[in-house]
Amino acid sequence: MSGPELAVSGKQSKVQTRSRPSSVVTTKHLDKSLQRQQETCSSVVIPKRAGAVGEEDMEEIHGIVIVGGGICGLATARALHGKGISSLVLEKYETLRIDGVAIGIHTNGWRALEQLGIAAELRDTATLITEYHNVWQKDNKSTHIPVRKELRCVKRKDLVEALAKNLPAGTIRFGCGIEAIVADSADGHCTVLSTADSNTIKAKVLIGCDGANSVVARYLGLGNPSYLPRLVTLGLTSYPNGHPFGPQFLRFAGDDFAIGRLPVSENLVHFFVSRPSPSTAGFHDEGAAQEYVLEKLPEFPAEIAEMVRRCEPGRESLKTLTRVWYRPPWQMLLGRFQRGAVTVAGDAMHVMGPFVGQGGSAALEDAVVLARALSRAVPPGWGGTGDAAGTSGDHDKRRISVALGRYVGERRARLVMLSLESFLIGTWVTTKSLVKRLVCVAILALLGSHSRRNANYDCGRL
Repeated sequence: MSGPELAVSGKQSKVQTRSRPSSVVTTKHLDKSLQRQQETCSSVVIPKRAGAVGEEDMEEIHGIVIVGGGICGLATARALHGKGISSLVLEKYETLRIDGVAIGIHTNGWRALEQLGIAAELRDTATLITEYHNVWQKDNKSTHIPVRKELRCVKRKDLVEALAKNLPAGTIRFGCGIEAIVADSADGHCTVLSTADSNTIKAKVLIGCDGANSVVARYLGLGNPSYLPRLVTLGLTSYPNGHPFGPQFLRFAGDDFAIGRLPVSENLVHFFVSRPSPSTAGFHDEGAAQEYVLEKLPEFPAEIAEMVRRCEPGRESLKTLTRVWYRPPWQMLLGRFQRGAVTVAGDAMHVMGPFVGQGGSAALEDAVVLARALSRAVPPGWGGTGDAAGTSGDHDKRRISVALGRYVGERRARLVMLSLESFLIGTWVTTKSLVKRLVCVAILALLGSHSRRNANYDCGRL
């Protein structure tokens, strides 16, 4: 979740004049349809304005640019493609990001995946979870609660590849990190992105899906998110002959640690282990953080300790988060999520702690709502090559700005409630103040059954 800080330049970058082909990457895990994404992206090349001295005559421009090729960025590109709108996804890594291990998806997330056309194939990979089993070790107490709506745990690799599959060739540009963003003062209709390798790209519409440390969010003035002093180790454990845990989500609260265990399939289990950080400064080294979290392994119940030991190290199966990032609910209520034709989605917009299990599902909702809003402002085929991306007047700019404003308005109310509940539970878990804990419990009681309604939310048709 954490990453290098990317400063947004306050000065206008000089527009580079050469069109840059993206690097071609070969990945064993991707089928041919995904490998085609790693070819050179198509771009619009238009003449530069007259009077430029000592410069070439061409520059690169796109209709819709999405920064970040994670779950939200790919879901947004897929949703736009479903509406006949082209986009370019800029991903700073050289391949699809499949670390992150696994993700729990509730009913609301599955509804979004249905709109994106990949729910059926993902359901085939994931067991339906039917029961919560809550255990409090200190009190020697446990409860069994039925899962009333759909809940499945999906490997991040499966989800990311399903989202990327069948996108038009050239939609994703790998190895393209963004270092600075400025408004284009030349015509006022574009945003100029400066890449890590000193190239520039112009975008008529810019969507930031670049995670908690979002360069696009900082361009909007959102600032950096906060973080909880908590460390989380995520893992996948394989059972070739089948695991014995059934379709049950175990939530185990021990002394100074918490454990979760969810089945992915009959042969694969996802787990997480959470522990308070020993200091507010936290860890900067993932290996040291993981070692600290798993110091508690001897105190785990035997079957859980054995499950953790069986996990094979590797970026697809074991990861430790050294920061649990979140945006507080007041920032969700008052924050600026749009500036003209620039907006954010996913963690760049609403990163939250894992306490309500809705971060990924909310990002999928964002993609559907955003694509639906844009489709009402631009015609099919807009956003890709030719005149559709190369020209844009004041009227088009106003239509797009209004559409993005409607997207932000529709999402804000939903996200304020999600972030509020996550913030309250996170504060209750991490604070040592009895007064704060009582306040959190009181507000959560006032919210009542709202958390159950969170999982039953319907973002609507694409």
